[in-house]
Amino acid sequence: MTPESVTADPLANLFNRALNGDRRAIARLFTRIENDGDALRDVMRLAHPHAGNAEIVGITGPPGAGKSTIADRLVHAAREDDRTIGVLAVDPTSPFSGGSVLGDRIRMRDHYLDPDVFIRSIATKGAHGGLAAVCRAGVNLLDALGKDLILVETVGVGQTELDIMGVADIVAVVLVPEAGDTVQAMKAGLLEIADIFVVNKADRDGAGQMASAIRAMLSLDPMPDEWKPRLLMTQAHLGEGIPELYEETRLRLRDMKDAGRLTERRKRQATDELTRLVTSSLTAEVLRAMSEDQALLKIVAGVKSGDLDPYSAAERIADSLWRHST
Repeated sequence: MTPESVTADPLANLFNRALNGDRRAIARLFTRIENDGDALRDVMRLAHPHAGNAEIVGITGPPGAGKSTIADRLVHAAREDDRTIGVLAVDPTSPFSGGSVLGDRIRMRDHYLDPDVFIRSIATKGAHGGLAAVCRAGVNLLDALGKDLILVETVGVGQTELDIMGVADIVAVVLVPEAGDTVQAMKAGLLEIADIFVVNKADRDGAGQMASAIRAMLSLDPMPDEWKPRLLMTQAHLGEGIPELYEETRLRLRDMKDAGRLTERRKRQATDELTRLVTSSLTAEVLRAMSEDQALLKIVAGVKSGDLDPYSAAERIADSLWRHST
């Protein structure tokens, strides 16, 4: 243990142990940031000086498209390239029990004995877009701990599920021939999300038609051809097309870095995250005040009784809070 790792702060000590490669310490840090908002903030403060070097690839698409298999195969490809890997698998949270499937702990079990691969399943906890705040924090943590590549596999994709763009450097959208209607239904969202389109299970009927539909969709996109999403065909269960996908992610990231687009994307992500955190803090403070301040309680009571409309009430509450803050 290095002298720097000896500290009176238990959380900082845990973080330093994680920096030194202690997998149990890494797992404990994830447990802390999942269950303790204060710990999440403190861990992010510790992680910030060390972060910013990892490549972050998002993998999304409809359920059953083969995202987990593709992620598993990409881990193999990256390990053959002697890179260290972090995998965050975002699983849906049950609206009844609050639990989650956490299936990638089973599907990616081949990598659990590899000390250079760290895999963590995270519940969405009902977050809009399928990505909880802890997922963003988890990416930052793995980045700070020196992982070369971080894969983020999400629960699905749709026009409202754009949060992966706030986490990943590039996004691969995985589709299958059976999801032909999905292309039409989610056209606008896909164009905003995807850097790479992957038609998986390319041996099945309809794969060619789906690829043609995607190409037609891309032809309508006004962005320059060099920045339009790429289209790749894979059979992930056989490993076919995975080396090409891995190389495409690396090429795409290199081009983004050279053109300055990666820096701009990360700046935008950081600004968006700041806005989200400030909004969350202010919302919590407003709700607290509405439950404790007598003047605000009267306004709320007026809305409940129907004597005051919510729009006027909101304006009065905002004015009252503003006066108290100045």
